Amino acid sequence: MEYIDLVEVFEKLEKTSKRLEKTYILSELLKKATKEDIEYIIYLVQGRIFPQWDQREIGMSSKLIVKLLSSVTGSSNEDIERLWSKEGDLGNVAFILIQKNKQRTLSSYKLTVKKVIENLRKLTELEGIGTVNKKIQLVAELLTSAKPLEAKFIVKNVLGTLRVGIAGGILRDAIVWAFFDKEIELNYDKEQKTFDVNREKYNYYVDSVQRAYDMTNDFSKVALLIGKNGIKNLEKEKLSPGNPINVMLYQKAEDIEDAFKIVGKPCAFEFKYDGIRLQIGKDSNGKITVFTRRLEDVTKQFPEVVLYVDKYVNSKTFILDSEAVGYNPKTKKYLPFQSISQRIKRKYDIKSMSEKFPVELNIFDIMYYNEEVLLNKPFKERRKILEKITKQEKLKLVLAKQLITSDKKEAEKFFKESLAQGEEGVMAKNLDGIYRPGSRVGYGVKIKPTADTFDLVIVKAEWGEGKRSKWLTSYTVACKHNDNLLEVGKVSTGLKEKGDELTFDYMTKTLKELIKEEKGRNVVVKPEIVMEVGYSEIQKSPTYSSGYALRFPRVIQLRPDRSIKDIYTLDDIKIAYKKQKK
Repeated sequence: MEYIDLVEVFEKLEKTSKRLEKTYILSELLKKATKEDIEYIIYLVQGRIFPQWDQREIGMSSKLIVKLLSSVTGSSNEDIERLWSKEGDLGNVAFILIQKNKQRTLSSYKLTVKKVIENLRKLTELEGIGTVNKKIQLVAELLTSAKPLEAKFIVKNVLGTLRVGIAGGILRDAIVWAFFDKEIELNYDKEQKTFDVNREKYNYYVDSVQRAYDMTNDFSKVALLIGKNGIKNLEKEKLSPGNPINVMLYQKAEDIEDAFKIVGKPCAFEFKYDGIRLQIGKDSNGKITVFTRRLEDVTKQFPEVVLYVDKYVNSKTFILDSEAVGYNPKTKKYLPFQSISQRIKRKYDIKSMSEKFPVELNIFDIMYYNEEVLLNKPFKERRKILEKITKQEKLKLVLAKQLITSDKKEAEKFFKESLAQGEEGVMAKNLDGIYRPGSRVGYGVKIKPTADTFDLVIVKAEWGEGKRSKWLTSYTVACKHNDNLLEVGKVSTGLKEKGDELTFDYMTKTLKELIKEEKGRNVVVKPEIVMEVGYSEIQKSPTYSSGYALRFPRVIQLRPDRSIKDIYTLDDIKIAYKKQKK
């Protein structure tokens, strides 16, 4: 497929916010694509070149793109910087410059989707002397042959700023529409933007595609599986240790009584640990891998976790769900999440960090055991397997402390015991509940003390004034609603000018790498930085897109272990708003 065919679809997707229209546009593209191109298209439409859990990075900064555009178009760095300041997006700058540029190479050719992704993937393999020039050459090769619209999206893909509104649900449905349109009796009305299907069949195919995605965490692989042998291939797909899945998420319950209503009686109560959630896999070759809930590979950052699992878990293969909790090596007392959060990004001095901030691994679930997928087994059976295969040793590896009861007083006593030990609260789990990756479906809930905080993502920032003019000092934060991010306020209180992570200097260095647009003092950033935000009250407000505003917001801590899928929803905001009025 020619790359221009893909970017024209990108343009269409950018111009509509309607979910069904996006689904239709993308499904029509997938129908036309070859098997090989489908894999590439699905990655590129997500703004990626590899699966979400693959840690390889392109590693090209905005400044390097400015230098690159200068060499390709003949424009000066200064002119490009001025145009960038005006447009706020280097993709748009590339479009304008290539459109104006008459300095075209005689060897230009039509770009294909395959050629673009091959060059971008090569960027991740380069290292050592001359890397910068080699990267420039690879992207320049594309830009010298690119049409203006192609140049725009090549730059966006290189910088990781491509956002055409294709979330997981839309991509899943588009795959169903593309491959199984006849089976589901699809009838899409282009004018009304509505569709009719055989609902029973539609649900079956959607569930099958979703299940395959839950197993692989890769929609490209799902599409390829369908292409080989239709729906039958999906049904055979299994989990694979080393290939992480989205962990199951838990909704909030107001209190113990509310928890019983949601999960039933009796249920299992477990300590809710204030640590880093880790998914740990061991494959048939004995290789152990460790991933965060954001699907980041942190195996090297937690060498003691690998040792503990290898020593204390007696199974040839497995995938475990767990929480690594920090503790003080001298007092042996548990520490809050923030004390060990810096270990996630650490690339150097790992041994000294593990000695300074050791962790105890608390295992609370198992999704795969000795080549068997356990997702549909009841929780009580999964827990029995954990008890069978683990040998526990305090401050190294233990199972989550558990109480099975129908008694409210016993549960409340257990809840208080958790808080007394420095933990966050308790989890309540349905004993017959299955494991649903990524879902908040009522199989388990979390109960925490009433605390006026939300996990939100930064979407915008502002440069400060006066002595703070060199820093980004005010951050617009957002919750999520379906596939959208909705603003709920600006926050800056809680940060310092000097110190460790919670400083204006640290935040500025981090956010500068994520800037998508910049106009005057205001910048728009890629929504990647999640922070816990405290507040005194929630108010209704027309100022922000959520319809709500946080009064006196303050930064509590950064949450590098969390991503957009983990932040609070608009429904969470609404519930908290109603609750405060009682």
